[in-house]
Formats: sequence, structure tokens, C-alpha cells
Amino acid sequence: MFRFDPYDPAFDADPFPAYKVLRDEYPCFWSEEAGMWVLSRYDDVLNALTNWRTYSSAKGNLIDEFPGRAGSTLGSSDPPRHDRLRSLIQSAMTKRALDHILEPARAACQAHLVEIRDKDVFDFVGDYGSKVTVDLLFYLFNLPREGAEQVRDNAVLMVQTDAKTRQKTEEHLGAFRWMADYAENLVQERKKNPGDDLLSNFITAEIDGEKLLDKEVQLTVTTLIMAGIESLSGFLGMFAYNLANAHDARRAVSADHGLIPDAMEESLRFNTSAQRFKRCLQVDTGLHGQTMKEGDFVMLCYGSANRDERMFADPDSYDITRRPKRHLGFGGGVHSCLGAMLARVATEVVFSEFLKAVPDFTRVDQTLPWVPSSNFRSPQVLRLARA
Repeated sequence: MFRFDPYDPAFDADPFPAYKVLRDEYPCFWSEEAGMWVLSRYDDVLNALTNWRTYSSAKGNLIDEFPGRAGSTLGSSDPPRHDRLRSLIQSAMTKRALDHILEPARAACQAHLVEIRDKDVFDFVGDYGSKVTVDLLFYLFNLPREGAEQVRDNAVLMVQTDAKTRQKTEEHLGAFRWMADYAENLVQERKKNPGDDLLSNFITAEIDGEKLLDKEVQLTVTTLIMAGIESLSGFLGMFAYNLANAHDARRAVSADHGLIPDAMEESLRFNTSAQRFKRCLQVDTGLHGQTMKEGDFVMLCYGSANRDERMFADPDSYDITRRPKRHLGFGGGVHSCLGAMLARVATEVVFSEFLKAVPDFTRVDQTLPWVPSSNFRSPQVLRLARA
């Protein structure tokens, strides 16, 4: 019998052979290790993402969920509650984020590129990608710069799990509690002294006379700092990793920065950092000869769906001319990533500045350390050498 253990640390290095076996032979598979069903084909994952009445997020969307989070955040709620939260958060985000992010992003990139200017070998993740990400989030929320490293370290811990068991330990739960307290203090302070920042906009956003509750603001900020630091930093690392491996693509993008958007979309498809999330079945559901029971959890493997040859021709090739349509790098359905446009704009700036300073580079290490996480996949360290 085929064994699928997404919590095996070796799985992170190359999950795609196992995904292909699932797609071809076990498209609706019960994983004893995960304690849930696994869906791996594009059409099945997309159907689950768009059918929230059957595949609910209200009991949490993280594979290993935090206590008290389910039902209180955008990603862990269903309509109509989800729609209310999304409308209010979207209202707050559109006031500021896209129009004001370009110059601060460019300034952050240039500052951190100066730090590696004289290094022949540097860590893209630690020396550049994660630093730029933290700067952008601190700018958007107007967070106090004191304690920035503690915010970053706790956000990173929140998305991680134990490297062997892939369970949340007391260290990870403690990081979540720390971030929740940090967000709560921010909310109370910003209510007294609102400004022109994303957090203040969350507090003051109003649709039809309704505002976000304090707890909703607190957990939204907690989740956005966590997801923002890991999702954006992780995606930047994966994009750099893909370009480092694809020499022709890297040279083409370096020569023409107008290709960055296409290369970015293909990177989201080819090696998405958001690998898998979960749902809970609301009714008994038959699929591929299996019967999944009401109350069972289901793992949606975005990374597998994005390599499904039923949807994408030659899916294991990183092809920047592909222009992939309907990839699931930002999820889909009602839970498609609300920050997708912001991430796209920021990434284009980050790589445009990076490729000006480092137009050609190679990967130093054959074997990489990967972030230990049951949801995300990205390199913890990506050492690059100037070519």
C-alpha cells in the first residue's frame, strides 16, 4: 500500500514524485500520518476551494491549527461571516496598500542590497528577502521599529512545526500567544491614536454601519503578520530558487525585467510556497470510489494541483513563456488570497531591484534546509554566488 507522509522532513526537498503517484493512482487518499483525506488533482482541489458548503474552513484551514483561531479569521471562516470579514478587510486594504507600496519597497530593497554589495556569496533569504518583507509589513502597519527582530522571529516560529513530528510544540504555541498579545496592544493603542496605516484602516473600516470587532482585528493582524512574513518571504525565496536553477530563464529575465511578471506567475505554479491547507467535510462525499464522511478533514495539495498534467502541459518544466492561467499559487474560490495583488506588485519591485544589482547568480548548495511546516514550503537558507 502506498504510504504518503507529508510530515516527513525529506518530503520537503522534492514532494513532486509522491504527488504524481497520488494524482495517478490514489487521487482521493486517506493518509494515516496526517489523519485526513488528501486531494491532489487540480479539478478536485479547485472544486473543494469553490464549494465551501461541502468543504468548510470554519474549523480551521491550517493543517495544525492554533487554539481559538478557527472561525475568527478570513481564512478560517465560511460565508456569510467570511464575506463580511473580507469586505471590511478589502475596504481597508484598498485605501493604502497598492498606491503607497512602490517607493517604500524600492527603498527597502536598495538599503539591503547595499549590505550585500561586497559579498560574493550571500543568503538570499536571510540577507535580502526576509528583511525586505519585514520592512514592508512594518511600513504598511506602521509598527514600531523597536523589537522588529522579535516580531519577525515569532512570526517565523508561528508558521513552523516540529521538524520531526510536524506538530505545533509549546514553542510554536507560545509564539502565537506572543503575537496575539502584541497585536492586541497595537489595536488598543491605534484605537486611541489612529493614523493613515493598514491597522488603523482595519479599525475604522465600515460597511453599512458595521465594523470589525476588536478580536477580529487582533486575529487578522496576527495572521497577516504571520502569513505576510512567511508567505511573501517564502515566495520570494522560491522565486529566487527557481531562477537559480533555470539558467536560461534567469538570463532572459535579467536582460528584460518586463518578463518578471510572467516568470513570477510560473514560479507560483511551478513551486508554490503555499503547499497545502485543510477543510472539514459538512456532508458525506463520494470521490474516485471513496466515501469521505461528514466531519472528516481534507488536505488540499495546491502544490500537487499546480503540477497536474491534466491541467498544465509539461508541468514539471519551469517555463516563463507559459503564462499559466488559473494556477492555485494564491488559492482559489472565496478564499483566494486577498493580498495577491499586493504580493505581485511587491515581488516585481523586489526582483527588479535585485536583478539590477545581481544580474547573474548560481546556487551554492546542492542540498537545502527547508522550512519545517505542515502548510508552507520554502528554503530556510538559499546561498547564492554572483556569476
